[in-house]
Amino acid sequence: MTTEIIKVTTRLLEPLILTFGAYVIIHGHLTPGGGFQGGAVFASGLILLMVACERKVMAERFKKAPLGFLESIGALGFLGMASLGLMGYTFFKNVIANSGFPVFGSRTPIGINPGFLNTGGTLAYMNIFVGMKVLTGLTSIVLVFFILYRGEENE
Repeated sequence: MTTEIIKVTTRLLEPLILTFGAYVIIHGHLTPGGGFQGGAVFASGLILLMVACERKVMAERFKKAPLGFLESIGALGFLGMASLGLMGYTFFKNVIANSGFPVFGSRTPIGINPGFLNTGGTLAYMNIFVGMKVLTGLTSIVLVFFILYRGEENE
């Protein structure tokens, strides 16, 4: 049973938590944080949503969520980015950085770098895939616990 305070607080905080989680994932190559931390923040926002919902509503919302598929995409995408370096180089080589690739491949300026987002190369993509894997994994684990606990509660 959730109270009205939890529901209202969730409605106010949910967009902020999810936005901050996405920010930490995308800026992981420039600031402390990254895919794992951002994925955990994003998952905490989804877990807050689970806490605020009734069991039927939660089961309906997350029934169609392809969490297993997205977790697999995160793992395969991370390995795919790491394998890009094997084309004549080494595993995990940052081949996109300074390549002129349109997204995350811009040239890094000479001198003091104020932290341009578009210069991360494969690091930014790896953070995105790790974030996807962590957020779906943590959400899946907590979702199973909630379904089991709330199922026993109603019996």
